[in-house]
Amino acid sequence: MEEKINVEVPEQPSVEPVKGRIVSVDVLRGFDMFWIVGGSAFFAAFFNLAGGKLGEIIVPQFEHAKWEGFHFYDLIFPLFAFIVGMSVVFSLGKLVKREGKKAAYKRIFRRFIILYLLGIIYYGGINHGVQNIRLLGVLQRLAFVYLFAGIIFVNLRLRGMIITAVGILLAYWAFLSFVPVPGVGHPSFEMGANWPNWFDAHYLPLRKWRGTWDPEGILSTIPAIVSGLLGVFTSILLLNKNIPDMKKVWYFIGGGAVLVALGYLWGLQFPVIKRLWTSSYVLVAGGYSAMLMGIFYYIVDVRKWQKWALPFIWIGMNPITLYMTVNIVDLWAFANRFVGLKSAHVSFNPDLPLNERFGIFMLASFFLFFVFTIVRFMFKRKIFIRI
Repeated sequence: MEEKINVEVPEQPSVEPVKGRIVSVDVLRGFDMFWIVGGSAFFAAFFNLAGGKLGEIIVPQFEHAKWEGFHFYDLIFPLFAFIVGMSVVFSLGKLVKREGKKAAYKRIFRRFIILYLLGIIYYGGINHGVQNIRLLGVLQRLAFVYLFAGIIFVNLRLRGMIITAVGILLAYWAFLSFVPVPGVGHPSFEMGANWPNWFDAHYLPLRKWRGTWDPEGILSTIPAIVSGLLGVFTSILLLNKNIPDMKKVWYFIGGGAVLVALGYLWGLQFPVIKRLWTSSYVLVAGGYSAMLMGIFYYIVDVRKWQKWALPFIWIGMNPITLYMTVNIVDLWAFANRFVGLKSAHVSFNPDLPLNERFGIFMLASFFLFFVFTIVRFMFKRKIFIRI
C-alpha cells in the first residue's frame, strides 16, 4: 500500500510526510485490475444469464465501444494510465529530494525498460518470429506514460506540467482536426481513414502490423501521456496537507465531473474515441478516474471502511504480476476443467440456450475464484513483485 511521503513539488511546498498509508490508492488499482483479469467476464456472464432488458443494457458495457462513444470498459485502460501517473509522484517525489534528479532518471528508465520488455513478452515475445513482435501494446503504452510523465514531473513545476498537458491535448486535436489525411484528402476521424491509422500503417515497424494499424499505436500514445499527468495532479493534491480530507474528496469528485462534462462537450467536434485516444476521450476517462479516486478516498481513508476492499487490495499489491500470470498460465482452460464446456472461449449472447449461458457464467466464476486464490496467497505470504 502506498505511503504518504514527502514530495518535491515546487508549487506545492505544503506537502508533508504523514504516518500511515493511503489505502485507497491500492484499492483503486485493484478495482481497475479486477475488471481486466476476470471481473468484466463474470458480470457480463451474470447479466447475460439473467437476460431481459437489463442484460441488453449492461452486457455491452463490458465491451469496448465499436468506435465512437464510451462504455464502462473503455475506462479500464486510461484508469490504469491515470494510476501509473499517480505512482510517479509516490516513487519519484521523495527520491528527487533525497538523491537528486540523476537517481530519479535511473529509476524512470529502469522501470520503462522492464515494463516495455514485459509488454513484448506478454504479446508472445519472439516465439513466432521477429516479424510478429508487437512493438506497441497495453504494457508498452503504460511504459511510455510512466517514462514521459516521470520526466515531466521531475523537471517542471506544477504550472509547467499543466501547460504541457493542455498543450498536448490541443496540439493532438488541431493535428487530427485540421490536417488532411494522406489518401483521404481531408481531416477525418473515421475508422481506417485517420492520422493515427495512416501513421501506423506506414511507420510502425515489423510486418505483423504493416498495412494496418494498432489501437495502441504511435500517435495515439502521445495524448495517453496526459492521462498519466492527470494522475500526477491527483497525487499532488492527495499529498497536500494544507487541504482537509473532505475538501480533497470534493475536489476529486467535482473536478472529475467538470472534466467529464468538458470531454463530452469537446466530443461534439472531436469525438470520444478510445482507439484514437482523442483529447475528448482523455478528459472523459480522466474525469471518471478522478471521481473514482474521490469516492474510494472518502470510503477507505476518510471513513476508514476498509474490510470490504481487502480483495481489491490483494489484487492492487501485485497488478503487473497478475496481469502477466493470467496471460502465461491458461486459467480459462484450467477453470473449464471444472465446467466441461466444449470451449473455454467466453461469448455473451442472450440468444444462447439457458444451459450454455449458465455454463459460461460458471466458467467465469471459477476463473475469478482462481484469480482471487492466487492474489490472496501472494498477499498472505507477503510476496510483492515490484518493477
